[in-house]
Amino acid sequence: MPVRVSEFTWQQTPAEVFLSLPLRGVCVRDADVFCGESYLKVNFPPFLFEVFLYAPIDDGSSRAKIGNDMILFTLCKKEPVMWETLSMPSGRNWENIFSEKVKEDGIPAPRSAGSIQISFTPRAFPTALRESQLAEEEEWLHKQAEARRAMSTDLPEFCDLKEEEKNPDWLKEKGNKLFATGNYLAAVDAYNLAIRLNRKIPLLYLNRAACHLKLRNLHKAIEDSSKALELLTPPVSDNASARMKAHVRRGTAFCQLELYVEGLQDYEAALKINPANAFVQKDAEKIRTIIQGTALKSHD
Repeated sequence: MPVRVSEFTWQQTPAEVFLSLPLRGVCVRDADVFCGESYLKVNFPPFLFEVFLYAPIDDGSSRAKIGNDMILFTLCKKEPVMWETLSMPSGRNWENIFSEKVKEDGIPAPRSAGSIQISFTPRAFPTALRESQLAEEEEWLHKQAEARRAMSTDLPEFCDLKEEEKNPDWLKEKGNKLFATGNYLAAVDAYNLAIRLNRKIPLLYLNRAACHLKLRNLHKAIEDSSKALELLTPPVSDNASARMKAHVRRGTAFCQLELYVEGLQDYEAALKINPANAFVQKDAEKIRTIIQGTALKSHD
């Protein structure tokens, strides 16, 4: 319980009040001063001095000087009048002070509601106007958006999965990282789970086909590549790269099964998409050579 200090002296002029408060031997750095418009407090344990001022002061211009076991306050009055006493008349308290302060300052009215207009930049497709496939491009984008929403996370077997493990995109990236490290079986598991969550994302099948090629699961590689091509419709510039990879991977699987004619058909389809790809051109030429050599042997 603090000891309230009642020994102080004060003087005034019409503009200022001078208040002297003894510190009673307490160290200066232990004194805590608070000054408001109508309230002054000095806490220097175990002593406490507070006063509710007779009239408002300019607390921004008022100042305090501490020294010689004394605090000297110079309080600047807001109105140049002589006070009858230092403290306000009895019956008023600090709650009234602050409630009056709020009334004086006023509470700002709520901001009015408004709306923000947002305009999106129209998507520009790289196709020349005379060769425009705008309808096909829009259909492709719509299919991709629908595929992202076709989630099956409510299946009972997915209840124990973490949130990120229920995200096909996260699983696809995980599978890609596992593939890059040569862990093809684990990558297949990641793609398998992603496909169970969403069976409409073509890149999941395309990437799983690459794993099956590495594992020499050739029939599965053909199956996944075909499924990817089925989903990569309509054929537009946005999915051209994926379609070319699907044809190359299926063609590679056919060739490894010694089905060179079917393999060449896929390589030629890939070259129609990107005729300038030197690697696909070279591989297609090798397949033609093999087919021609096989035909010559059969004639002999």
